[in-house]
Amino acid sequence: MSVVALRGPLLVAGAVGAAAVLVAVRDPRSTTYLPCPIHAVTGVWCPGCGATRAFGDLVRGDVASATASNMLFVLLAVVGLGLWAAWVRARLRSRPLFPARPPVWFLVVGVAVVVAFTVVRNIPAGSWLAP
Repeated sequence: MSVVALRGPLLVAGAVGAAAVLVAVRDPRSTTYLPCPIHAVTGVWCPGCGATRAFGDLVRGDVASATASNMLFVLLAVVGLGLWAAWVRARLRSRPLFPARPPVWFLVVGVAVVVAFTVVRNIPAGSWLAP
């Protein structure tokens, strides 16, 4: 097994590691990052609003604060970590990550979850989901 087979997963790990260093050095809660353009223009919390703060909280190990900033990001980070591990395993075994393209229902469910999260965090009953 060569490092070339793991090039993709290692590049992704390096990019996430670099982002982790950035938010560890420059805390998103105490410094100014670019504001969300969607929220700045419309006042609507987009599905990504609070994700930078959530990532910073996860880097520091504060899962409760990360979940309060953006619950969807935290859930997707867990899914992403699992997919990354499966990707490494597949590369080590010289097999594809997925045997075929993901089914259409997978994409439909993913879009539906993001849309539902966005709608709920912008209504009074779901204000607890807002960052």
